[in-house]
Amino acid sequence: MGQRILTVNAGSSSVKFALYKSGEDPRMIARGLVQGIGSNSSFKFKHGGPDSTHSVKASNQTDALMVILERITPLLEGQEVAGVGHRIVHGGPLRATPTELTDDVMADLATFNPLAPLHQPHNLSAVEAAKRAFPYALQIGCFDTAFHRNHPWENDIYAIPRRFYKQGIKRYGFHGLSYDYVSHQIVRERPELRNKRLIIAHLGSGASICAVNNGHSISSTMGFSPLDGLPMSTRSGQLDPGILLYLMETEGMSAKELTHMLYHESGLLGLSGLSADMQVLEASDAPEAKDAIEYFVYRVRREIGAMAATLSGIDALIFCGGIGENSARIRAQIIDRLGYLGIELDGDANDCNARDIGKGPTPVMVIPTDEEQVIADAVARALIPRH
Repeated sequence: MGQRILTVNAGSSSVKFALYKSGEDPRMIARGLVQGIGSNSSFKFKHGGPDSTHSVKASNQTDALMVILERITPLLEGQEVAGVGHRIVHGGPLRATPTELTDDVMADLATFNPLAPLHQPHNLSAVEAAKRAFPYALQIGCFDTAFHRNHPWENDIYAIPRRFYKQGIKRYGFHGLSYDYVSHQIVRERPELRNKRLIIAHLGSGASICAVNNGHSISSTMGFSPLDGLPMSTRSGQLDPGILLYLMETEGMSAKELTHMLYHESGLLGLSGLSADMQVLEASDAPEAKDAIEYFVYRVRREIGAMAATLSGIDALIFCGGIGENSARIRAQIIDRLGYLGIELDGDANDCNARDIGKGPTPVMVIPTDEEQVIADAVARALIPRH
């Protein structure tokens, strides 16, 4: 088949993409992203050789997709884009598999915008733009919540009146595409870990940890929304709900103001008062930067311990995501006190971002995640009936 598959991963200020040759095993042709949407936009592109970056004009996700389309058109070589796969952060309580993004499905997904305001509206606007750009292509949504849809009941529910669970207030979990890729990749690389107990730490601007047993998600640090669990670049992570009640009563903060604070002013940015970027904090001598890093490390270490308890043990620890894949310092600090789990750091391997960075009885690995490949594979499967 000579057709092409395009994957789109739209966030609040960036749109990632990858272009593939269609087939049973899609092969990547090019990848990149438009970042800084709305101000100082730039386009990063990789096709064969080294990355190239240049400034572009992109005031919104539609503009970004037009920039991407212009750049990839010569790579289509006269072939059509048969399918476009989209990362959709929230799929709701029922969607556990990739789904065609019909008008009815899109309307339903829009109801989850308040649960993932940093992502869901931008995911859906990118879908609409892709429909206009490729009106005959199959549009497939791949959901970050899908990987977590078979949690044990006790890992899904909150201890509030049960009627709310029936209304959909439950622990959804996110970063599912990343966990899907990594849990399959580790089995390809280390077959002896098939059907074992894995703890995967997806650490980036968004951060979470997932307990995986026999290839299935058992528990995740993220819950009803992508706010829960670990502190992130600008998101708070776990909070005592009494704090929000207190701020509403004593500070008179509205739901809108609380939402803005929790999503945009908290996390590493709120703790440090300096930056939401871990690289900036690592380079800083400010005590506030050190404090933010130490809190982040403490919370990651704590949640790894909780996931080990959930799994009744651990057979491997895997790091992925921007921080997890690139920061030797953060990984070392996290591992420093995990000896009770059989985890010991190989400092030299860690410093060079090797694949295997442990030397204790419990393997510790760094596996670069590839959400785009998971999406492309899903689109390829959806295209089979069309052929």
